[in-house]
Amino acid sequence: MLVTGASRFLGGYLVARLAQDPGIDRVIAVDAQSPSKDMLRRMGRAEFVRADIRNPLIGKVLRGAKVDTVVHAATMVKPPKSGARTAMKDMNVLGAMQLFAVCQKSPDVRKVVVRSTAAVYGCSAKDPAKFSEEMSARRPPQGGYARDSIEIEGYARGLGRRRPEIAVSLLRMAPLIGPNLHGSVSRYLHSPVVPMILGRDARMQLLHEEDALAALERATVAGPAGTFNVAGDGVVMLSQAIRRAGGVAVPVPFQLLGALGRLVPASRMREFTQEQLEYFQFGCGLDTTRMRAELGFEPRWTTMQALDDMISGAAIRPLVSKDWLRSAEFRIQELVGVSGGAR
Repeated sequence: MLVTGASRFLGGYLVARLAQDPGIDRVIAVDAQSPSKDMLRRMGRAEFVRADIRNPLIGKVLRGAKVDTVVHAATMVKPPKSGARTAMKDMNVLGAMQLFAVCQKSPDVRKVVVRSTAAVYGCSAKDPAKFSEEMSARRPPQGGYARDSIEIEGYARGLGRRRPEIAVSLLRMAPLIGPNLHGSVSRYLHSPVVPMILGRDARMQLLHEEDALAALERATVAGPAGTFNVAGDGVVMLSQAIRRAGGVAVPVPFQLLGALGRLVPASRMREFTQEQLEYFQFGCGLDTTRMRAELGFEPRWTTMQALDDMISGAAIRPLVSKDWLRSAEFRIQELVGVSGGAR
């Protein structure tokens, strides 16, 4: 069994989980960068190979170890600090192409699992309440990560058509959140003053980091071929998430949201990609019926529970305490009640 992206959260912790499974003979972790010492320790008996999946060396690793299962979790979300969008596309798309080409030539590979993203559905005002796996974006996604993921999925499905005996599973995951993973939602809510798009309140459906790992493990060990949305139950409005995190929402026009990161020193807004900013404008809902019925996976955390776990575990210091907010809401309700009675 081989897992790419081993130096990152999902790839590294998935390797650690698989290495603890006595039913798996051998686990090989691959990445162009070495994992941290702590991650290497967690990987236990797993073997780490420092290799770029764009390099033909990856073929020698697969053939030499007679790998039967490949998990691709190495897709980059945003361009590297030392490169630009071209470098990101090269690593994502060309890397996946090379990896799947090697899988196609290998007689031992029988399963390929791809960590994909709900970003392939895009974000727009015309979106349905929930996207099913058969649906596509109502408006072509503008962000590089989403476009790369669409291409990667296409190459993976092509592999499945050329080698029907290889089971290809695509997991389209909702935005990840949790106390140990500093994803886009966590970073967005971390500031005491959080900008919101004027006139919008995004509906967010999230996935706890532990559920993401469990879903990947399920798909790798016993999951069927197919495309699956993976997300926690329920949704949370962005304004509600900001209040629960103890922040204060500041409505701004969407056109100024990107400029805000350039104008405000040390602003977290400059860290976000175009598609992430669009997500905080519209959000995205996922139909997870197939996840339960076919993949056989049931998340432990709902969207709200995942959010609360992130807030409690990430040491977010609220600008406004929850007790103060409850008190203020109670006073407003009393005033409204008195006002209504007076009429």
